[in-house]
Amino acid sequence: MPLMDCFQLAQKLLQKDLNVRVCFMTSGEINMDAAREVHPLKSIGCFIKKPITTELLLRRIKAKLE
Repeated sequence: MPLMDCFQLAQKLLQKDLNVRVCFMTSGEINMDAAREVHPLKSIGCFIKKPITTELLLRRIKAKLE
């Protein structure tokens, strides 16, 4: 995304709807505690590491929506 990063996009979505839940996908290693410290978004549901199968992706998303 050339104009903003994923955290900025999540912030904009939250400005429109506070009930939005966000799962970030990355191919790199992420320290979730550090990411939440830098970007204190309460709705960060999860970080999903790629590559991931479709089946596992669906299970992770369904689990976060429950």
